[in-house]
Amino acid sequence: MEKYEPGVVEEKWQKIWQENKAFSCKDSDQRPKYYVLDMYPYPSGQGLHVGHLEGYTATDIVARYKRLMGYNVIHPMGWDAFGLPAENYAIKTGIHPSTTTQKNIDNIKRQIQSVGFSYDWDREIDTTDPDYYRWTQWIFLQLFKKGLAYEDTVPINFCPSCKTGLANEEVKGGLCERCGSTVNRKNLRQWILKITEYAERLLAGLEALDWPEGIKNLQKNWIGRSEGADVNFTLKGVEKIVEIFTTRPDTLFGATYMVLAPEHPLVEEITTADRKNKVMAYVEEAAKKSDLLRTELQKDKTGVFTGCYAINPVNGQEIPVWIADYVLMSYGTGAIMAVPSHDQRDYEFATKFQLPIIQVIEPSSEEELPAGCAFAGDGKAVNSGKYTGMETGAMKKAITTDLAARGEGKARVRYKLRDWIFSRQRYWGEPIPLVHCEKCGVVPVPEEQLPLLLPNVDRYEPTGTGESPLAAIEEWINTTCPNCGGPGQRESNTMPQWAGSCWYYLRYLDPKNGDKLVNPEKEKRFLPVDLYIGGAEHAVLHLLYARFWHMFLYDHGVVSWPEPFQKLRNQGMILGYSYRFFSGEDGKIYSFNQVEEIERDKFVLSGSQTPLKAEYISSDQVDWQVEKAFHPDDGKLELEILTDKMSKSRGNVINPDDLVERYGADVVRLYEMFLGPLESSCPWNTKGIEGVNRFLHRAWRLIESNRENLIDGDGLVRLRHQTIKGVSQDLENLHFNVAISKLMVYLGKMVEVKHLSKTDASTFLLLLNPFAPHICEELWQRAGFPERLYTQKWPQYDEQLAKEDTFTLAVQVNGKLRGTVDAVLGIQKEDAFKLAFQQERVQKHLQGKKVIKEIYVPNRLVNLVVK
Repeated sequence: MEKYEPGVVEEKWQKIWQENKAFSCKDSDQRPKYYVLDMYPYPSGQGLHVGHLEGYTATDIVARYKRLMGYNVIHPMGWDAFGLPAENYAIKTGIHPSTTTQKNIDNIKRQIQSVGFSYDWDREIDTTDPDYYRWTQWIFLQLFKKGLAYEDTVPINFCPSCKTGLANEEVKGGLCERCGSTVNRKNLRQWILKITEYAERLLAGLEALDWPEGIKNLQKNWIGRSEGADVNFTLKGVEKIVEIFTTRPDTLFGATYMVLAPEHPLVEEITTADRKNKVMAYVEEAAKKSDLLRTELQKDKTGVFTGCYAINPVNGQEIPVWIADYVLMSYGTGAIMAVPSHDQRDYEFATKFQLPIIQVIEPSSEEELPAGCAFAGDGKAVNSGKYTGMETGAMKKAITTDLAARGEGKARVRYKLRDWIFSRQRYWGEPIPLVHCEKCGVVPVPEEQLPLLLPNVDRYEPTGTGESPLAAIEEWINTTCPNCGGPGQRESNTMPQWAGSCWYYLRYLDPKNGDKLVNPEKEKRFLPVDLYIGGAEHAVLHLLYARFWHMFLYDHGVVSWPEPFQKLRNQGMILGYSYRFFSGEDGKIYSFNQVEEIERDKFVLSGSQTPLKAEYISSDQVDWQVEKAFHPDDGKLELEILTDKMSKSRGNVINPDDLVERYGADVVRLYEMFLGPLESSCPWNTKGIEGVNRFLHRAWRLIESNRENLIDGDGLVRLRHQTIKGVSQDLENLHFNVAISKLMVYLGKMVEVKHLSKTDASTFLLLLNPFAPHICEELWQRAGFPERLYTQKWPQYDEQLAKEDTFTLAVQVNGKLRGTVDAVLGIQKEDAFKLAFQQERVQKHLQGKKVIKEIYVPNRLVNLVVK
């Protein structure tokens, strides 16, 4: 019997798969299609770590399973290669972003191929390829021609030190992530997409999708549909109208002040002379804060009175007009009526600045609110004129109708969703195909002239004006107007990184098409995406933007399906360990990147042979845990172990290259899935991989030692059919860790039998293949089974044979039979009692009584003693 050598076996089969294009999806194949998609990677210089591989392993398992089930599977891969990191690195090093990007792609592709993922590499795409971004530009032009792309001057984050605009994700706590300087707000010309035109459809479309409810709710909350009323307040002395939107028009009688956003266009006009300096200083200070910082619920409320008053339209009372940074110009109308008795934020503001608080809603129940809290629920109107006594729902309708009749308001549906700021003041992005002409205005580049190529230049530093570096490249920026032939200037802003990822799943279907974005027949054949797996960090914006573009393309006749992704699942985060050591003598912190032999009760420091006793204390925090271990002798050395997201800065990244070299790709794949449920976050412990390694080596020894004397008998018939059924259902439900457990049980029983059957051996290899394809292919060939494993069919099960052995569980209360229920032989005590308590007849005999003792006779009865 030959020893299992993963490196040799895996290199052999990866070469065979590549040479035979084993996983190429044929457009002409008429079998049922199955489209399984990954959220494709950004090619960073750090390459992939084991956390990235989790989702890719999951989709590969499904792709291999579906092929064996008889589907024509499309499983592509590509690169989301434009964006800020490459440009920042280029500015720092002087190496052109195209060079570093290609180098990173080559490295990550090598990593992916080393793990044996079954991608169809003939469909590979790269968002920086002109043949790809030609069609990204084409989509933008269609949006522009339909009036869904418009130009406006809006505030952006601007770093005065780096002299450039920053995306929101580059601003941390109001500071530039790159240099640490304070970021301020600067008005710059931007291109914006009218995603709000699709708000209602983006909401409605979620209902038919097989997505986690949590992800659907995130999308719904981001869109933020609100029903309410627009209400007009007249400003005293300046005869101006300020429109506010409220979801609670029933609280109008409780409005005791008004707040405008600091950037509201009326602020300077309405501010009285004696308040001018304070107001303008506040406006200037607010401009330095990010929207996130301004709207943080826990922050101290700040504001300043303008000296102006507004007239409340329902009672004619004058209320002061303030400005405060918790109101944003980009949300709603940039102005609010403040009802401190029934809005917590308004309550805190009014309390701080000693403004009136008037209750106008009385809770329907006798519910008592904690002190210092506003009542935001429904109830009965009080202190509300003729509406007093009306319930909330009825009053909303009545007061809105009356406002509309007087021309002072109207019913309105609004959305929290804002139009999408689509331009970036960057070099490394898709050029926006527009020309500015003094005579003709903004003119689209003719479609036949696409792609509008990004100029290949040596310098791409920020201009210092907030404009894109393209604005300083005269030979590129200066052009002729496509309409009149006169002088014009190209648009200098580039598209955001989101642009290329909005539609990449479509280009996979037809990556070489030079005439169309996608062939209509191929689109109809393969869409929608049947399964989409990726990280939860893209749960809102990427999915929302991609759905918006897809709906637009549906309206434009490019696609025939209204939604792109039918089923979505998010993998959890694989957490890495970080370590910090404390010295009790001098208080210094010593950092180490590696601790050897971590177990629950001990650890060994790098370079040491002395095990230290560990006592673990878990934190109550949700997204990370802290565990502490103490030196057993003097307590002076303290180890703090943090499990947190893998990142280079934390020093806790596990490189899959090292693991593949040591254990082989199949072990890494199997362990990725055995860590826990796909959607859960699990800490990575390299020591735990040894168990999976032993499992695969055990499988090798069993089949390799029996391959020349496999018998033709039935073998483990019942267990085999139960395992086929169980693993099949687990794969359909993405319960990969549970499926692996079933395969471990199956292997354990096969090891115990005296003579291994061909049927058990071939079935086991077929079931294990999606998880560990290299070893299964090799053992399949060595055992003399026909052709190659990846060309075979998934094993089928007999429902009768797959039934688990059951017995009739008797349920007694105080020794008297009160019911029976079918249960699986070997059921655990806790599960038996759960079944017992679920029986209706049993529940009747337990009403008003206390269970004082629970008796379980395995595989026979449950007796509940009550009094």
